[in-house]
Amino acid sequence: MTLSELERPVATAEEIYRAGGIVVTKLGENIGARIDGVKLSGDLSSETVDAIRYALAVNKAIVFQGQEHLDDEGQWAFAGLLGQQTQSHPTVHSKGKRLLPIEGAANSWHTDVSFVDRIPKASILRAVTLPPYGGATTWASTTAAYNQLPDALKSLVDNLWALHTNLYDYAEKLDAGSNDPALTDERKQYQDEFRRNTYETIHPVVRVHPQTGERTLLLGHFVKEFVGLKSSETTALLQLLQARVTKLENTFRWAWSPGDVAIWDNRATQHYGIADFGDHTRRLHRITLAGDLPVGVDGTGSRVVQGDASEYSVVESPSRLLGFESA
Repeated sequence: MTLSELERPVATAEEIYRAGGIVVTKLGENIGARIDGVKLSGDLSSETVDAIRYALAVNKAIVFQGQEHLDDEGQWAFAGLLGQQTQSHPTVHSKGKRLLPIEGAANSWHTDVSFVDRIPKASILRAVTLPPYGGATTWASTTAAYNQLPDALKSLVDNLWALHTNLYDYAEKLDAGSNDPALTDERKQYQDEFRRNTYETIHPVVRVHPQTGERTLLLGHFVKEFVGLKSSETTALLQLLQARVTKLENTFRWAWSPGDVAIWDNRATQHYGIADFGDHTRRLHRITLAGDLPVGVDGTGSRVVQGDASEYSVVESPSRLLGFESA
């Protein structure tokens, strides 16, 4: 049984998990689950990989504990079972092109790398060095947020497009904090590298998930403007929609421990690293997986305004996911 064979009879979640030898414990109604019974590596069976893929699609964010054996090479090999690995980042390459070291915490809500056309389908994050307290990560289901919108708002966002860019949020923070001693030389260097090339892409605010058929909101801190709206209107509407996304009932929070690995569906979530650990070190290693080109409810795809992401990532051609019906 494989998830790529779309004409097979629909299997239940229990059958898929049992075949893969994993135990899935749901941690929230709308998002979040813990996966037990598997030692992550690049040598997992196809049944186990299928089960992990399905658990991710259902729960949007999943965590594994007790994976202390995993190093950078093992993380890379495991990621390759779930999809094609991207480069570490479209612009940040100073620490290598395979894994992106996350130093500190990106304390704002975002979907990873949404400023390119080929948004990664998933991110895999492994704890490396943890502070003695704080530093949790919170994920939010953008699928649940869309489903909970009143019909009037659904009608609005179904036909709305947004410009995402890598310059907007980071450039603004850098300029505002240029005289802030807390903004270290290392952080300034990172921000300069982050914006060394400009990427701008127009995405549908509501994208159709290519594997589940669900509708999900595509927003976050890389949004610069809604197409056709004034700046003040963008600000007001983005705040309204983001408040829907980050409603506590739509979130899942994980306090990291050594050996933890988290995976999230980057097409159906936003996340927030909580910077509440003072001067202590927080370091995690991230790998992202190649995604498709987002498509809106009318079948129209995203379009590039500036920047070529072909070196960063291939474009995946995803298949439907066993167990899900067409939306």
